[in-house]
Amino acid sequence: MRLERILVAINGRDADVEAVKLACDLAKKSKAKVYVVYVIEVKRSLPLDAVIESEVEKAEKVLTRAEDIAADRDYEVETDLVQAREVGPAIVDEAMEREIDLILMGVTYKKSFGIFNLGRVIPYVLEEAPCRVLLCREPMS
Repeated sequence: MRLERILVAINGRDADVEAVKLACDLAKKSKAKVYVVYVIEVKRSLPLDAVIESEVEKAEKVLTRAEDIAADRDYEVETDLVQAREVGPAIVDEAMEREIDLILMGVTYKKSFGIFNLGRVIPYVLEEAPCRVLLCREPMS
């Protein structure tokens, strides 16, 4: 599998750390470019370009943390903050625009009503992504 462009979708959870580390390790082998993206979900009641200060601040902290993790791995990543109505379609759109070879996402182990739950973003990305998708799930607590 030849990797030239890897997209890491992060959301500020602990699972992001391993996802960024893994992306850097995979990228080193083929000298791939790593893009780290954080999507702010904008409510339909607001304009899409609304500046939600608290969300932007959180996103910038999360993206800086991703840059630091990559730097510890001696790799440089490009970070991006995206505002969209829904996270899943935004990730897929980014992958298509950048001609991504692999989308990598960290997954928090969570149960809903006693059943392991992937939420709604991951199933969407798995179904709609034009490229390979790799999930890096945290161990059960």
